[in-house]
Amino acid sequence: MTGTLDQLESTIARRRGADASSSYVASLFAKGMPKIAQKLGEEAVETVIAAMAGDAKGVTGEAADLIFHLMVLLNQAGVPFADVLAELERREGTSGLAEKASRPQA
Repeated sequence: MTGTLDQLESTIARRRGADASSSYVASLFAKGMPKIAQKLGEEAVETVIAAMAGDAKGVTGEAADLIFHLMVLLNQAGVPFADVLAELERREGTSGLAEKASRPQA
């Protein structure tokens, strides 16, 4: 499964420096983190809307868009996807309630 995400991460990194007029990825990077974060939020809302409507096909498509935009945001933030996987692995086997309680209070 991570092979697809590894490939996506590589493609995003490659397209980052492309001409913004011919690459959607490059155009997002040219607009900076605020636009990338906005797009991620939009895709999250669209995923929720599809889920609430019981639209499995819509959820699939919107979830793909959500993951794509998350990968763009991670690249912009300088966070390798491997770091996210490592964090998930660290949390494996820990109760979600216990993990949340262990976080520093904001």
